[in-house]
Amino acid sequence: MKKALLLIVITSIIFNCAPTPIAAPEVVVDPLRYAEAIAEFKSADSLKKPKPRAVLFVGSSSIRGWKTLSTDFPELNVLNRGFGGSHMSDLVYFMDDIVFPYRPNAILVYEGDNDIAAGKTPEIVLRDYNTFVSKVLEKWPKKPIFFISIKPSLARIEHLENMAKANALIKARTEEVENLYFVDVFTPMLGEDGTPRKDIFVEDGLHMNETGYALWTKTVRKELGL
Repeated sequence: MKKALLLIVITSIIFNCAPTPIAAPEVVVDPLRYAEAIAEFKSADSLKKPKPRAVLFVGSSSIRGWKTLSTDFPELNVLNRGFGGSHMSDLVYFMDDIVFPYRPNAILVYEGDNDIAAGKTPEIVLRDYNTFVSKVLEKWPKKPIFFISIKPSLARIEHLENMAKANALIKARTEEVENLYFVDVFTPMLGEDGTPRKDIFVEDGLHMNETGYALWTKTVRKELGL
């Protein structure tokens, strides 16, 4: 009995004295690195004011590079405000410049790709997504917001697990709140072997070619009910 009690005491001491795991520091990016890009949007708006009540596409380079938006969605008044390399936190920072001024009918968001590649956790991506959503719904409670899932790519194949986890977290969030929608492009961009399809990317293995954007168009149109 005494030996058993002694073992419990020793185990307790060892456990309590064990070093506390140190959480990895959060990756912080400076949104002002995009000040020039945002200034260009504002300058373009001053020269030609965008039509009101557009369907606003915002996000990183996959949005910026979507040059065929107007022909892919001819029945919609679309507005592209993508800025390449951006994170969800950058989008949140510049909402007063590239979201709220347009009073859009709907917002489609693509972010998280660069976040995960830079070392941000899926939970941080979710947190920043929730911040974006909260700010939009605080201003426009019934505004539909569509999150285009983080895409799998050949160049970032080592991040697929965390990208899939971030997608799952955000999808679960969209199911909890009215007017939030999840557009799954992750699944159709994978081949039968579970790896990113090679035929939908340009040479860098990260950005999409015409076939990739055609896949996105088909998926987004279905989610929009077009």
